[in-house]
Formats: sequence, C-alpha cells, structure tokens
Amino acid sequence: MTEALLSMADARHARPPEAEPIRMRTLVQLRWFAIAGQMAAVVVALIMGIQFALKPVLALIATAIIMNIWMVLWPPRRTSARRAVVQLSFDVVQISALMALTGGLANPFALLVLVPVTVAATALTLRKTLLLGAATMAVISAASLFALPLHDASGRELVMAPTLALGHWTALMIGVVFFAGYAHRVTIELQATSNALFATQMALAREQRLQHLGGVVAAAAHEMGTPLATIKLIAAELAEELEDRLDLQADAIALRDSAVRCADILRSMGRAGKDDLHLRTAPLRTVLEDAAEPHASRGPVVEIKAGGLTIRRDPAIIHALRNLIQNAVDFAASRVVIDSQIGNGSLCVTIRDDGPGYPPALLARIDDAYLIGRRGGPAREGYDGMGLGLFIAKTLLERSGARLGFANGGPGAVVTVRWPLDRIVADARVPLGQNPAQSI
Repeated sequence: MTEALLSMADARHARPPEAEPIRMRTLVQLRWFAIAGQMAAVVVALIMGIQFALKPVLALIATAIIMNIWMVLWPPRRTSARRAVVQLSFDVVQISALMALTGGLANPFALLVLVPVTVAATALTLRKTLLLGAATMAVISAASLFALPLHDASGRELVMAPTLALGHWTALMIGVVFFAGYAHRVTIELQATSNALFATQMALAREQRLQHLGGVVAAAAHEMGTPLATIKLIAAELAEELEDRLDLQADAIALRDSAVRCADILRSMGRAGKDDLHLRTAPLRTVLEDAAEPHASRGPVVEIKAGGLTIRRDPAIIHALRNLIQNAVDFAASRVVIDSQIGNGSLCVTIRDDGPGYPPALLARIDDAYLIGRRGGPAREGYDGMGLGLFIAKTLLERSGARLGFANGGPGAVVTVRWPLDRIVADARVPLGQNPAQSI
C-alpha cells in the first residue's frame, strides 16, 4: 500500500521530461551534409571554369571538417542550449565567409545561410533564436558588402545588377525572419500539444491508481485478518489468566479491544475495496451520466438514451466523452441528445446538439490540434474554444479502439463514437477472483 501511495504522489508531481535542446550528434550530421554540399559546389565550379579564391574556400571547409572531427572524438556529455548556440553560430559564420569568398549575393547557394537559424528556431528559446537571427542578418550584410567577385573562364567578372542584388539581400533578410518565426511557432504548438497530452495522461493515471488502491486495501484486509484474530484470542486468554494481576489484566483487555477495533476497520475497508473493483465495469447509461454530469446544469437539457449494456469503466473514455459533451453543450441552443445503438458487432454512441453545426471548412480539418471557434454564432459563457479538448478526446477514444465521425444534421453538430463490441463490452457477472499480491 505504501508503494501505491508513493507512486500516486510521484505521478501527482510528475513533469514532462526535459530533453536536450538538440543532440550534438544531429548538429554533426547536418554539418557533414553541409560539407559534402560545399565540396560538391567547389568541384562543379572548377569544372565550369569559375574563378574564385580556392585556397581560402578550402581552408574554411577544412575548418568545418576539423570542428566535426573534434565533436566526434570529444563529444560533450550533454548538449546545453549554450553549446547549441555556439555550434550554430560557427555554422553561420562559416557559411557567410564562404558566401563572401564566392561572389556574395551573386552566389546562388547564399540562401543556405538560413539553415542554422531555422534549426535554432526549432530547438532553442525565442531569446536565443532572436540573437542568432540578428547575428545571421549582420553577417549576411557584411558578406554582401565585402564579397570577392567571381570570374568566368574568360576572366570576365560576374556582376549582379544593383537592383537585383538589393532584392536578393532583402529576400535573405525576410527569409531569416520568416523561416525562424514559422519554425519556432510550429515547435511551440507541437510542445503545447505534447504537454497537454502528458498532463491528461498523468491525471488519468492518478485516477486509475485510486481505483486500483481499492484492490490493495481489500488484499490487506484479507491478509491481516488471521493474525489479528490470533492476537485477539491470545489477549482474551491472557485477560482470563491474569485475574489476580489487575494491572496486567487491564493491558491484556486493552490489547484485545484494539485488535477487535483493527479487525472492524479492516473489514470495513475490505468491503469498500471490493466495491471499488466493481467500478471497472458499469452500465453504459451510468458511464454516459458520469461523463455528462459536470455539464448537465449549464443551460441546455442533456438527454441520455442508452440501454443496460455493461461496458468497461475506463477513466480515459469518460474524460474523452466529457470533452465531446462539453463541446455540444457549449454551442447547443436548448438540447443535447446522447443515444446509443448496437449493431454489426459494434457499439455506437451519438452526441447531437441543436446548435448551428460545423462550418464546412472546419470539418475538413477536424483532426487539427488547434481549432479556435468551432462554429458560427456565439459560444455559451465559460467556453474556452475547442483548442486541445477535441484533439485530446479523439486521441483517447482512438486508443480505446473507437472510431470517430463528425458531421452536421439533427439539426446541429453530430459526433459518432463507434467501438467494436469486443473492445468495450464487459461481463459484470465474471467473479472478481483473488486480489493480486501487493507489497505492504
């Protein structure tokens, strides 16, 4: 029991594991690809007869190779954000220097200088990304101003028109802002989705542990019943034999009474524990009422039409159905109907409301993690948007074996949740059996 309580406490205080901002191995691999591309560009330029500062260019490429070899031979134990910034800054400077030695803005591969800041936006904080982005814009501008010109095979200088050069420079500046901002925004949304799912899983795991604790209590009551009965018997016999020692007899009587009291407490807890084991299954209507209960008094009438089918009482399923019912209540005009049907080897639960329904554009992207503004018309007071609620509900229900459908009709929005019977139906007549052995 102690271990169960400790595990519940750990789950309550658990947090998503903090991963490294980006593995150094990934940075090394990306740099090897960049080095291969740079060498290929040098070879192609030589074949075409393009004249440029070959030795300095090869020296810069060799510097990147040396950096990678050093990172492979003496890798850090853990990649910190500071180390990642240093490595990405090195890449920005190295690529910008190559750009300056090979024509500046006239080099068609100049856009590759955007890669390090884009990688930073996906792995680092906004502040560090902004700093690296500003540094990238500065070195691009310096490389453009002090670039060495390229010459063709005949020695003619390859010059870009000033207007085109300005446009190319502007495009690179916009590229830094756009790619970094877009990548950072997508990463934030993915992290928010992951954190929300983690929090939901922790809450559900805590509820499941609370249910399993009932079984632990029942097992403890069963196992401790015999030794308590022995203590009670011995204490009663001692009390009879110590009639001439009133002080010791009083202690024996107190010991006997305490054993009786412990037995009564454990007997009561054991009954509660066995009752908790029954909560693993419940009638379908009871499960639906449990899911709808927090929203039954929010305005619209919630009507439940369900038979007496017994199903698994899974906290994840109840939580997911509760999210779907909340969404229906939020936008219903006056009524939400929840009914069930059994047929073709499946159980189908349908949640209908009489609100305005889904806009066609939203139905096309119903699987998105973020959907703000479910339908036309005002939402009920207290509505926080569909956001992650629908996404989490869909994820949890699909894990239970269900398939979801979203449509309009009846007259508002309709959500159908369909399970194969063998994934959801439970037999309430099956005996509980022995409680599993637990460490007390």
